[in-house]
Amino acid sequence: MNEIRKLAVSAIGYGFIDPAFLPEGKDEYHLRNLQNRSGISYRNLSAYEIEVLVRNNNTSDDWNKIQVSDLFNPELVKNCKFFGLVRIGKLESLALQHHNVTHPVGLYNSTIISCDFGDNVVVDNVKYLANYIIGNEVLLLNIHELHTTQKAKFGNGILKEGEDEAVRVWLEVCNENAGRKIIPFNGMLPGDAWLWAHYRADKALMDRFKELTQLRFDAQRGYYGKIGDRCVIKNTSIIKDVWLGSDAYIKGANKLKNLTINSAPDAMSQVGEGCELVNGIVGYGCRVFYGVKAVRFVMASHSQLKYGARLINSYLGNNATISCCEVLNSLIFPAHEQHHNNSFLCAALIMGQSNMAAGATIGSNHNSRAADGEIVAGRGFWPGLCVSLKHNSKFACFTLIAKGAYSSELNITLPFSLVSNDEGNNRLVVMPAYWFQYNMYALARNAYKYVDRDKRTRKRQYIEYDFLAPDSMNEVMTAIRTLERFTALHQRNGDAGGLSDAELEQEGRVALQGDTSGLKAGIRAYGFENAGRMTLLTKVPEAYRIYRELVVYYAVMQLLSLQQEQGLTSFDALKAALPAMPARGHWHNVGGQLMSDDTVQGLIAGIKNGTLESWKAVHALYEAEGARYAEQKRAHALACLLEQLEIGMDGFNETVFNSLLPQVLRTKEWMVAGIFRARAKDYENPFRKMVYETDAEMNEVIGHLDENSFIAQQREELETLRNTLARLWK
Repeated sequence: MNEIRKLAVSAIGYGFIDPAFLPEGKDEYHLRNLQNRSGISYRNLSAYEIEVLVRNNNTSDDWNKIQVSDLFNPELVKNCKFFGLVRIGKLESLALQHHNVTHPVGLYNSTIISCDFGDNVVVDNVKYLANYIIGNEVLLLNIHELHTTQKAKFGNGILKEGEDEAVRVWLEVCNENAGRKIIPFNGMLPGDAWLWAHYRADKALMDRFKELTQLRFDAQRGYYGKIGDRCVIKNTSIIKDVWLGSDAYIKGANKLKNLTINSAPDAMSQVGEGCELVNGIVGYGCRVFYGVKAVRFVMASHSQLKYGARLINSYLGNNATISCCEVLNSLIFPAHEQHHNNSFLCAALIMGQSNMAAGATIGSNHNSRAADGEIVAGRGFWPGLCVSLKHNSKFACFTLIAKGAYSSELNITLPFSLVSNDEGNNRLVVMPAYWFQYNMYALARNAYKYVDRDKRTRKRQYIEYDFLAPDSMNEVMTAIRTLERFTALHQRNGDAGGLSDAELEQEGRVALQGDTSGLKAGIRAYGFENAGRMTLLTKVPEAYRIYRELVVYYAVMQLLSLQQEQGLTSFDALKAALPAMPARGHWHNVGGQLMSDDTVQGLIAGIKNGTLESWKAVHALYEAEGARYAEQKRAHALACLLEQLEIGMDGFNETVFNSLLPQVLRTKEWMVAGIFRARAKDYENPFRKMVYETDAEMNEVIGHLDENSFIAQQREELETLRNTLARLWK
């Protein structure tokens, strides 16, 4: 049966902190007094003020426990019940207006228990308001329950004094069996979540992460909830143990429990109608509305949940949007888009700049005796309409998956590929470098779009949006060798003949740089699918050429950027500014920020040995590495180039550099032409045009091709490159 305790009415509003956990010499208000930074000087009520309050149908268990500022107006408090220590700031005879709601300042028709109020607040029809510190010019209207408990953790996965480990809140990301679970905390960045979920075998590191998180917060009981200045909360049922930053807007929510909702004047957060959020962290500038249900979650800044979305045991990165659908046990990096009601994502690590199409089902992970499957997808992951994937699967950067049910595990190592399920011929078909051949417009525009849509006001991590970056280019370098090896095997009918991988790659390199007419029908790939059927690689010579051109383009563009930044006027000066021994190395996508393996290992060592003594110190390292990233990326690009040219820095001279410049210009011209061509197809295809009566109607609906701002921008960049190279040649 329900446990109903009987207490004296005089006990209401007192004993907030269990006496067993009250520090010696402290009263139950000691933390509250520290939290209240309003600067308001409170005093006791005068006899006249008490008389007015009583006349206005207010009651209090002890009028001496009501404290007010010198500019308090008792006429603006009506029909309220007060219990415990209540402190009220300035109340003036004016009204606050927010959107279309206008309400006079004051406290009306509410039950208020042990709370502090700033200046000129509006409180009306709050049926139960307890243990909150409320800022200035706050509107609280029509709320059933708004209170804080003594053990409130505000969404952080910490323990308060005397609590058992069993009550700690974890996020079970990437895997449904909790093998990669992490502890949420306010300020958790995508990189933090990835490090914690990834390096599971390092027990010392896991212990340090847990320790850093617990040390980030005070374990004392008795913290009050806070509602920041200019917040508006209206028509909401239950708010319990919620910490709310300034300028937040909550309307019509069903239930908000154990949360931190960060908000600020330049990054306002909003929670709308029908939402239920429990055990989570909401970042700055987030929007949650229309029936969302989220439990055990972190939303990084400027992310959105809307239209009935379900987010459970998941981390959602910055500038990401999830609508309508269901996402479980996933770690999602920044710039993720998922808008369709019938898409599903479960047990996945999605590394950002991703898009889940309608009907995509990334969640069929119960293909063994345990729920231990995972999907790992690099940046730019795009499963198309009605794609169903089987766990475990792994995908290189910018993989596009065509419609189909993929019944076997996949390991797609070739970046920028199109993956198709050829059911008629019972084979998997992979087209490497697809984006550059057929949809350059989307690839380039997305990179531009993500930068433009990055609304973060507090950029702790440098997020890479360029499709040519250390992570994707390392995959390109591997893909070149893979295509060479598979080409040699194709010519040998699949028999390596005892040759090593290096020997096969050399043989394939010769073939791919010679007559490739025998490769037009495609070649066989190995290790891409856990199935007995064949995997066919198509457009191999084209992809091989594109991959190699991308290496040169990536490197030279980085060198030109250095030349322009530093105003270098000769090749000798340029070479002197470059590292003597550039190393390509292994790189990680650490929550959207790219870091070399050396950097990551140094970060881990610093956490374990105590050099990085807090999460704040870890985040400072992220920022420092972000400042160094351009230099590191440039060194990586140079290392890729030298590896492809098979020379060292001694062999990298002015003649070699100048010989690459025309190729870079041709590549840029080809890219810009591909961007225009990909978009022009939408204007030329008769099946696209048939819904319009005239070209004028089409141009009015979708815009003139010649007025496309992105294409114009790309042409400007091409002209700038031409001018830059002309000056160098001169």
